[in-house]
Amino acid sequence: MNISSLKSSLLAAGTALALVVGLSACTTEPAANADGTVVVYAGRDEALIAPLIEQFTEETGIDVDVRFGSTPELSALLLEEGERTPANVFLSQDAGALGALSDAGLLATLPADITDAVPAEFTSTDDTWVGVTGRARVIAYDSEKYTESEIPDSVLELTDPRWSGLVGFPPGNASFQSFVTALRVLEGEKVAEQWVADMAKNSPVLTEKNGATLDLVNAGQLDLALINHYYWFERAAELGQDNMRVQIKFLPGDPGGIVNVTGAGILKNSATDADALAFVKYLVSESAQKYFATTTFEYPLVPGVASPEGLPALEELVNTQLDLADLASLAETQALLAKYGLL
Repeated sequence: MNISSLKSSLLAAGTALALVVGLSACTTEPAANADGTVVVYAGRDEALIAPLIEQFTEETGIDVDVRFGSTPELSALLLEEGERTPANVFLSQDAGALGALSDAGLLATLPADITDAVPAEFTSTDDTWVGVTGRARVIAYDSEKYTESEIPDSVLELTDPRWSGLVGFPPGNASFQSFVTALRVLEGEKVAEQWVADMAKNSPVLTEKNGATLDLVNAGQLDLALINHYYWFERAAELGQDNMRVQIKFLPGDPGGIVNVTGAGILKNSATDADALAFVKYLVSESAQKYFATTTFEYPLVPGVASPEGLPALEELVNTQLDLADLASLAETQALLAKYGLL
């Protein structure tokens, strides 16, 4: 073993030992185990998350074996694999997929020092997953064709024939599906189904990803897009805000403007895996939360970590009528979208 490998092994062993001691001191759970590696199913964009994972390994010495994919794809895989899954941790793009896995009994209960790190409204009600970052739904619009005041205050207005063929969104994206679930929860099944049916008739432009949808608007090829806020900030950081033809409108109080969370849970068969616990705990550490705020432009959820400059205050956007635990009925939303040909 060379010096670098020896240092890495000692660091991983030390991190795991510290966590074991901490757990033993405050719980009666079986002693944690660790092998210096954690297997993560990551339903987030690799370009956004890979640097943070490298940072985690550098700081802890714990290696991370990551399988990247879309959140719907990986949550479906976890449901299929069940207790046979090789995954220790699921990192999700939205609360709905985590809720669905929790309802299926596949997630372990997290220690209080993890779930208590973020306010209760941004984490699970049964402590099976923890919110990591917040993201607001917005309407992106072509500022060379519209002023902000001409953009609807509610997504319910986008079924008007005026917007026929002018609105785009990625129906397979977890965040979009969570928005539709929120619509079902907040406005009722009838209203939600009518909205989906009317949108399907209104010739929407269906895309694969939020970023690509934003780019269509920025290129003048699409008028409106339903996306998450941070895609605009990422692109503005690359191109410069003065070069952004596309602008965004926040929709406080509207189902189309909900604040959803990314989050993480530990699979039940890894409940005492110290490496998995260390990884999830790291996600709600000050170091990781600052990474999200400054690199991915999402809302940090741990109190005391500043939000990205230029964003509305998180409390101005949170819909108090929506419990994120209610976003678990993902299968029903997917069936609804498929019924009207959007999936």
